Amino acid sequence: MSGNDRPWGAPRGQQTVQETTPNTPAAAVRDSAFLRACRREPVPHTPVWFMRQAGRSLPEYRKLREGTAMLDSCMRPDMVAEITLQPVRRHGVDAAIYFSDIVVPLKAIGIDLDIKPGVGPVVERPIRSRADLERLRRLEPDDVAYVTEAIGILTGELGATPLIGFAGAPFTLASYLVEGGPSRNHEHTKAMMYGAPELWAELLDRLADITSAFLRVQIEAGASAVQLFDSWVGALAPADYRRSVMPASAKVFASVASYGVPRIHFGVGTGELLGLMGEAGADVVGADWRVPVGEAARRVGPGKAIQGNLDPAVLFAPRDAVRAKTDEVLASAAGLDGHVFNLGHGVLPDTDPGALTDVVSYVHERTAAA
Repeated sequence: MSGNDRPWGAPRGQQTVQETTPNTPAAAVRDSAFLRACRREPVPHTPVWFMRQAGRSLPEYRKLREGTAMLDSCMRPDMVAEITLQPVRRHGVDAAIYFSDIVVPLKAIGIDLDIKPGVGPVVERPIRSRADLERLRRLEPDDVAYVTEAIGILTGELGATPLIGFAGAPFTLASYLVEGGPSRNHEHTKAMMYGAPELWAELLDRLADITSAFLRVQIEAGASAVQLFDSWVGALAPADYRRSVMPASAKVFASVASYGVPRIHFGVGTGELLGLMGEAGADVVGADWRVPVGEAARRVGPGKAIQGNLDPAVLFAPRDAVRAKTDEVLASAAGLDGHVFNLGHGVLPDTDPGALTDVVSYVHERTAAA
């Protein structure tokens, strides 16, 4: 079944990006440093946000989440809004990222999974056959009504700060579904990709449609940008990525192109894939800490902004060392059209929140336009 057929097709009605006039909240968001950098326009300072900034290292997050399971917290709009806002208040970051998890849309369509502390997402019945695909039904907006409600709260609270929506990329979602949980070697995933390519293609196509629908819900509710997380795609060789994964990721990016919001693509260990990830359709490509930002931009090619890429472990060093490594990232990004400062992966749970706050203020200070 193609992506243009029901029930796996485009939304029945797609909103267009709201027109803005000067001095409206929407205009202030659009003119923010983060969105300007994503569009490769001049900025007053290099914008900063952190992956996994919404929670983890913050004591106020841990207090709020106490006694509430991860997936349950993702389905409570009041809790989602508060957790999303906490790092904006504390760190002064240039963008908020919606608090959720990449497996939320899978849970919403009835996949029996849970996020086990210290392990990650665990799927009760892995998807290994064509019959198993029937469990992957189409995602409807009503399946995730709590997302729309939470984003409505957030856009009212954030003012001129943009909100980033996100989703898991088809390959990473497939790896959880096929393996049954996190995997070091992805042996079942690769066995399907190499040994049953038609089944693999149909699995990724269905996941692309589920992911697309989840991103559309977030954009239509008010998200100003979206990021596609492909956490495990660095396990692939470039030829395998191009042939077996890139079409599904490209389908996701194409599905939200008409909204006009920046689309970010990020994966871990993807230094050899950066050019292909740019080709998939993103406006911004994230680089982890293994490739300098300037080299990442060269690999991605012209016409894309670059996001990254301080090693999260650096934040455990003394402040002077953190600032020195931050200077290295900024120097590597000098002269680029569009740089969003971020970590090369997510904030580690034991990170001192003060170190994150200091990085934000330091980057702002060092890059402030004269």
